Amino acid sequence: MLRRQRVRESAARTYARSFPIVPVRANGMTVEGADGRRYLDCLSGAGTLALGHNHPVVLEAIRRTLDSGAPLHLLDLATAEKDDFTTALFESLPKGFGEHARVHFCGPAGTDAVEAALKLMQTATGRSGALAFTGAYHGMTAGALALTGNVAVKEPLPGGGEVVRLPYPYGYRCPFGVGGETGADLAATYAERLLDDPSGGVVKPAAMVLEVVQGEGGVVPAPDGWLRAMRRITAERGIPLIVDEVQTGVGRTGAMWAVEHSGIVPDAMVLSKAIGGSLPLAVVVYREDYDGWRPGAHTGTFRGNTLAMAAGAATLRYVAAHGLAERAALVGARMTGWLRALADELPVIGDVRGRGLMLGVELVDPDAEPDACGARPAAPALAVRVREACLARGLIVELGGRHDAVLRLLPPLTITDEQVAAVLDRLADAIRAASGEAR
Repeated sequence: MLRRQRVRESAARTYARSFPIVPVRANGMTVEGADGRRYLDCLSGAGTLALGHNHPVVLEAIRRTLDSGAPLHLLDLATAEKDDFTTALFESLPKGFGEHARVHFCGPAGTDAVEAALKLMQTATGRSGALAFTGAYHGMTAGALALTGNVAVKEPLPGGGEVVRLPYPYGYRCPFGVGGETGADLAATYAERLLDDPSGGVVKPAAMVLEVVQGEGGVVPAPDGWLRAMRRITAERGIPLIVDEVQTGVGRTGAMWAVEHSGIVPDAMVLSKAIGGSLPLAVVVYREDYDGWRPGAHTGTFRGNTLAMAAGAATLRYVAAHGLAERAALVGARMTGWLRALADELPVIGDVRGRGLMLGVELVDPDAEPDACGARPAAPALAVRVREACLARGLIVELGGRHDAVLRLLPPLTITDEQVAAVLDRLADAIRAASGEAR
């Protein structure tokens, strides 16, 4: 199967290159390969599997829907499943937002929801540009790719519209070379001064788009104060604020939605991944006064799959009823503390950061000179060796960050204490082995 995949599939295969396994069964956090080996999955479908693989509440919702004889595909017609999902979604939204919101069902990928959010705000404001951030990742379609910061995936393609790139506060590799709260304050000041500068070259945009925690960008959490500054800056200038919660939503960061940590209320939220309960689903939720679209302004055949809506509603309610966001905060803090203690022991770990169960471990060259902020050069080759060593020890982790040198941990919110211990033990052993450190 691996050989046929290499021959038949495109050169753009990603995860199959990193993990040469053939999964045949999965339950919770455990994936079993065709060769009988078992792995603890800390990728979770890039954050899609909030409840892990094949959770009973998800399977029951899917079976119930199948057994009911409900139509599985009806474009955007009203169904009981859509009504139930929308109710569960609106019940979960941040206070001050959901009470006056509308939802639009998009194509099944988060990138289409980003495109929809952009078009929505362009329609509402009559403007075309956008503000985005260094390190951002918003998808692979044209508009979303224009917002994305990764140069390598953008370079071969024509431009995707006028996007002004602002500095994202990244404490370890601060764009201003100072780090900490001072770096975040400078990032906010820079954004505000640039927008107000009549010779700054920035035409008033249709929207600002940001992530509360940059995932693909290296698990970089934005300080709450900076987020509040972005909300103030955009509100004062009549610029809609779109928050991309594709990866951070449904309890991942220790709150149901990552914006809740800072208390900001955005104008739109882009949601996908976990909201489908492991099945493809994407929506944009936005303030009702922006709802100036005409019928068919953003459409698509696969909007709101019935099974995904049933699984998504079950997932949203289970996360809320069982306090999984709160548990993610507690478990994530415990894992972060343990990893920081490991960093004191292993100098190849330059930084440990994240929020809730969205964690990143940045690997560096410990023999190189640090920069002004104390950060050493990234070590992408070492990161690849660590990922391979993890897989050999039955642990699936993926890489991210500016130089693909950040080990990303996205375990399901249902991870047990025993699994936490196993993940940390295997990860530490893999880092020691890959970096040549004796145990």
